[in-house]
Amino acid sequence: MAKKVIITCAVTGAIHTPTMSDALPFTAEDIAHQAIEAAEAGAAVLHLHARNPADGSVSLDPDHFMAFLPTIKQSTNAVINISTGGSLLTTIDDRMAPAKRASPEMCSLNMGSMNFAFHPLATRYDDWKYEWEEAYVRNSDSYIFRNTFADIAKVARELGELDIKFEHECYDVGHLYNLKFCMDQGLFKAPIFIQFIFGILGGIGPEIDNLIFMKRTADRLFGDQYQWSVLGAGGAQMPLAAAAATMGGNVRVGLEDSLFISRGKLAASNAEQVRKVREIVEGLGYAIASPDEAREMLALKGGDRVTF
Repeated sequence: MAKKVIITCAVTGAIHTPTMSDALPFTAEDIAHQAIEAAEAGAAVLHLHARNPADGSVSLDPDHFMAFLPTIKQSTNAVINISTGGSLLTTIDDRMAPAKRASPEMCSLNMGSMNFAFHPLATRYDDWKYEWEEAYVRNSDSYIFRNTFADIAKVARELGELDIKFEHECYDVGHLYNLKFCMDQGLFKAPIFIQFIFGILGGIGPEIDNLIFMKRTADRLFGDQYQWSVLGAGGAQMPLAAAAATMGGNVRVGLEDSLFISRGKLAASNAEQVRKVREIVEGLGYAIASPDEAREMLALKGGDRVTF
């Protein structure tokens, strides 16, 4: 039997702005539509942020999430994964609020504080659609993405009570050791799900050697008690996805991570990226996991226990 590969699709995110791509969804209708299309294309897991529908800015308002979550759930069997990263400028309580309201099967959880910068993107644009965009992007050279041990413990306790499984986002090798420490403290139980993230300015670079190093480190720390996936930012998206699949891992794509479908060509939708990575994975001889297969692989609580 062919190995099953979980495709996660990150539909919108907190870095890119409406100016950067007309395909980036930010209204509830567009987020729902693109999420459903991505699921139909083969994404077993949908990683979701919310946006202010008035101007496309990042939103942590639970009402903005609830404007699209029920529609997605009614239209697809995909696993819903809500971000607890959200805005880089808000508190951990603000970042947890949507998940507390929705009690999804999964949430992302960043495993360490870091510089998180994307200000070089500002040099590519002269005109901006909305007033907030340019300052948000340019000022990211001063952003610290706060994820202290106290923050992580708070998320583990308060969302863990809802039986939410975490997508542990690790942007560098030190984050793996943070995760091991937290497991030793009893905050998380195996099996865990780790998302190796490459190519964000402030984190580890998108080289294959780094993927091998991160995987070898995780093997040493967690043995066979974890599942893993790879997110390659920007142009690293598809090459690292292909490498992850050949190494026995899972993959993540989506407009949160890259706006492009090939060099210099903007993707038309999230579903286009899902279809491309599915073709790569199946071309390598692997099979795509269904949502229910992903639930079994990741030991999730089930879609019947969410509150949306």
